[in-house]
Amino acid sequence: MAITGDMLIGLSTVRGTEGQQHSINPATNQAIPIPAFGLGGKDEVERAATLAAQAFDPYRALPLETRARFLEEIAEQILALGDALIDRAHQESGLPLARLQGERGRTVGQLRLFAAVVREGAFQGVVIDQAQPERQPLPRADIRLRKIGLGPVAVFGASNFPLAFSVAGGDTAAALAAGCPVIVKAHGAHLGTSELVGRAIQQAARKLELPDGVFSLLVGAGRQLGEALVAHPEIKAVGFTGSRQGGLALVKIANARPEPIPVYAEMASINPVYLFPAALAARAEAIGRGFAASLTMGAGQFCTNPGLVVAQDGRNLERFLAAAAQALGEAAAQTMLTPGIHDAYCQGVSRLEGLAGVARVVQGRPALGEHAHNAAQAALYVTEARHFLTQPHLREEIFGPASLVVRVANVEEMIALTQQLEGQLTATLQIDEDDHLAAGRLLPILERKVGRIVANGFPTGVEVCHAMVHGGPFPSTSNPMFTSVGSTAIERFLRPVAYQDLPDGLHPAAIREANPQRLRRRVDGVADA
Repeated sequence: MAITGDMLIGLSTVRGTEGQQHSINPATNQAIPIPAFGLGGKDEVERAATLAAQAFDPYRALPLETRARFLEEIAEQILALGDALIDRAHQESGLPLARLQGERGRTVGQLRLFAAVVREGAFQGVVIDQAQPERQPLPRADIRLRKIGLGPVAVFGASNFPLAFSVAGGDTAAALAAGCPVIVKAHGAHLGTSELVGRAIQQAARKLELPDGVFSLLVGAGRQLGEALVAHPEIKAVGFTGSRQGGLALVKIANARPEPIPVYAEMASINPVYLFPAALAARAEAIGRGFAASLTMGAGQFCTNPGLVVAQDGRNLERFLAAAAQALGEAAAQTMLTPGIHDAYCQGVSRLEGLAGVARVVQGRPALGEHAHNAAQAALYVTEARHFLTQPHLREEIFGPASLVVRVANVEEMIALTQQLEGQLTATLQIDEDDHLAAGRLLPILERKVGRIVANGFPTGVEVCHAMVHGGPFPSTSNPMFTSVGSTAIERFLRPVAYQDLPDGLHPAAIREANPQRLRRRVDGVADA
């Protein structure tokens, strides 16, 4: 499948006329010459949003089996792209081929997971309270509830996952599963990758003869196109993964609309790792090596990267630091996703080194050779709790393979430090049995601060499953009530509708008396067997 540099609006191919842009190979810092991507503007946003609005009712009215098959067909079309997709993503991101192959598998897995969710139908959340005409002192009407899609959804591709959090990523899969048309703004760092995946979705829609406008892919430089997309009155929700600055800008636009809409933005997180005394005494070196591997995975460009370590000071902490320092000191610098991300990482590390009470433990090996552009050296720093508590800059995210170890005197100081943290995606506890009492004191605070608590592992790596929560209190996300990974991510794009005394012939299939979709429903407060 050829990459043409065009946008995809519904089932059509459209050339942007607002200028052009080339993808950049971050390893060489050179533009990828072919093709040039035509940039769109407000006219393309208007066309895509109008088509999406027209497609919404016909799309959500399709049988659940058709919607599920659409998601599965997208997965098949992505796999059919073969090595061309992986090679292009490698050129545009600098990520290793094996990592991208795994990410493709995750992307396909997400689509198939949501297909199963749609086919089962329970996402509709059906509740039925049957009429009680003889009830005293007042009769009760027949009231039935089901959930429907919000409407067209705008999705912003993420820089750090060119497949799994991008054009056909979790936000898109969840919204399509909910019955919502999707308009994706391609990330400027991987335009060719985005077009290939977009064409796979377009081909799936064409094959299943879906309404024109179920999916569109737009390309635009700067902020103008994205801002216009969020502000468009036909857009009813937004999915975003990126910086706090970018996420809050979209939230501000969405809230300023005549009809405010939800923005599900995943933003900043430093993902604290707590090293408890018994665990450190038993396996400090193993924890140190595992931490180093987690920190440097993907050049540290994971939203769940362990950017903070909290541990009781003493000999066993020194053992951890020595093991981590050895592993990180041997780690080669890795290409970051874009020149801008690399510049921000270097500035963050430089700022951290300039703060009072912070000492560098180790720095990884520098990059060498012709592909040494935009390469980040791993770095580990250490400070004391008193400095951490009095310097807010120490609590800021550095996106990349850098982390800060904070020495605490005891559990009380660990708790006090945790109270000062902002909302996080994850927290990790390295614990043994003798640590359970102390860890139990910390857990209630962590439950208020984070979306996922990990024991004796590391936070990088987010399993796509039914129970996963990839979210958390602000500023890790703009809405702590939902997850962006896992089957319950569909709930972001649904809303409840109640039907009171509607004739059964007019009821949607999910709430009809005969239950043609064979759903498990809650009737008069009792769940079906």
